[in-house]
Amino acid sequence: MNDEQPPAKPGWEPLPYKHLPRPNYFPAGLAMGTTFIFWGFITSWVIFLVGLGLFTAALAGWITEILHERNERK
Repeated sequence: MNDEQPPAKPGWEPLPYKHLPRPNYFPAGLAMGTTFIFWGFITSWVIFLVGLGLFTAALAGWITEILHERNERK
């Protein structure tokens, strides 16, 4: 990865370099799991369990991704 930035235009101050996390689908999975959990309260226990599983998997994946990225920077 190249940490260099293109030169700023005259009179402009360049932004400091800031590491951005990799994009992933875990936040969307967490939102879908939450939706299925609440939908399962209204409809059926099967949908509730699917939502709970999706919520748990997405949360665990997101936490793992955060910890992995934190260890990479050290």
